[in-house]
Amino acid sequence: MNSLKLMGTTALSLMLAVGPAMAQMTEIGAGEGQLSVVAWAGYLERGETVKEFDWVTKFEESTGCKVSVKTANTSDEMVALMNEGGFDLVTASGDASLRLIAGGKVQEINPALVPSWSTIDERLQNAPWHTVDGKHYGVPYMWGPNVLMYNTEVFKEPPTSWNVVFEEMNLPDGQSNKGRVQAYDGPIHIADAAQYLMFHKPELGITSPYELNEDQYKAALDLLRGQRNLVSRYWHDAFIQIDDFKNEGVVASGSWPFQVNLLAADKVPVASVIPQEGATGWADTTMLHSDSKNPNCAYMWFEHQLSSNLQSDLSVWFGAVPSVPAACSDGRGMQTQEGCDANGLKDFDKIRFWTTPVSNCSQGEGACVPYYRWVSDYIGVIGGR
Repeated sequence: MNSLKLMGTTALSLMLAVGPAMAQMTEIGAGEGQLSVVAWAGYLERGETVKEFDWVTKFEESTGCKVSVKTANTSDEMVALMNEGGFDLVTASGDASLRLIAGGKVQEINPALVPSWSTIDERLQNAPWHTVDGKHYGVPYMWGPNVLMYNTEVFKEPPTSWNVVFEEMNLPDGQSNKGRVQAYDGPIHIADAAQYLMFHKPELGITSPYELNEDQYKAALDLLRGQRNLVSRYWHDAFIQIDDFKNEGVVASGSWPFQVNLLAADKVPVASVIPQEGATGWADTTMLHSDSKNPNCAYMWFEHQLSSNLQSDLSVWFGAVPSVPAACSDGRGMQTQEGCDANGLKDFDKIRFWTTPVSNCSQGEGACVPYYRWVSDYIGVIGGR
């Protein structure tokens, strides 16, 4: 499967038909003095968590743009906040970005106003989760896999399958996994179940975890209903998950490298792995709200976020892969080529990046279950229905 294949042109055009056309910025003026960003936890650091990780303070000092950050824990929360308005930028994953474009909540950006655009990984410059009809609706930020985090005292060897969080079993310590695992509190987790079924039930014919017909979708929901009997918590707050691995006996869960790194730095016995079934993942794009009150500061941030030292340090902090490949090896930040390789640099084509499910898919017009049903049905799964 080509992980960049998203949906048919016709389907995407129909989806985007509701979005209004907006004038593209042609020059950057004086900064407005402030910038409001909706971001994933850990994405905009100013040294408050760990002193060495600070890429906001210098930006504020050099531009006069004071940055405020609203942390969002899921893509749905990001979309809701952008719909509500009052923000300038959002670090959106692929399962949110196309919804924001379709809804007219983000505006086309002008790469010519971002001097470092040419340094972005060519695989990301025209990625379909932010590029529509040749128009760019954001600047790539970071990308990486959703990993299986596990307790190394329970698993002396890395688990080889996601079955430890999907199917009831005794773990290597002889105890059941029931009540000791977690699942992600977001409808996009249905894709993780679908990917698991791609490997274990090929007769279902799933070719993309984001393009599911009714039978494939039902199988994924059934798997998740069984998983509900195992999970101790559906997590969406990274720091609550960290506490659960420290204090609540959780020993395995889908997670982000961010949590793995913080726990390991705190000497908690955890590690992570991409099991045999592969992994979903995220490629995040910084997008500009259509009603931004501070577009000049926003464009200044676009350029700042591509600076090699920010990309390098954020890669180390979050356990992600920079959108600027040179940040892995040019020595301007903390990251090294070996570190980028460990974070998944060479796994790009193996990751099935989060995308927005739509009804018109590669299986045919109206053949796939659209995202609004993912939302309502996953709420039902969590609620025991």
